[in-house]
Amino acid sequence: MKKLLDEFKEFIDNGNVVAAAVAFVLALFFKPIIDAIVNGVILNLIAAIFGKPSFDSITIDVGDSELLIGTVITAVVNFLIVAFVLFLIVKAYDRWNKADDGSAPATPTEIELLTEIRDSLRNR
Repeated sequence: MKKLLDEFKEFIDNGNVVAAAVAFVLALFFKPIIDAIVNGVILNLIAAIFGKPSFDSITIDVGDSELLIGTVITAVVNFLIVAFVLFLIVKAYDRWNKADDGSAPATPTEIELLTEIRDSLRNR
């Protein structure tokens, strides 16, 4: 039993389970933001242009049944919209991160530090 617990602890430590859990929780709480942008802004723009915020009314009659082609089109359009919004958010985040990286002072490499120590010891 002890070995099993040790293996589980190693799995948690090395498997990035905690990082994955944090990413999952952040994504779970980030979803309402994306939904608000898509449903509150972008789909309303689509409704202003096309008259409806979705294409669900597009169907094809086949015998006694209907193929809900509009539902598929709406799902694809929603996916593309969400993917584009996420792309814009990630792009803005990367640009914001680059601004932070430029202000950080460059740290010397290990070789540079060792060379500096060697030179200072020679000068004694």
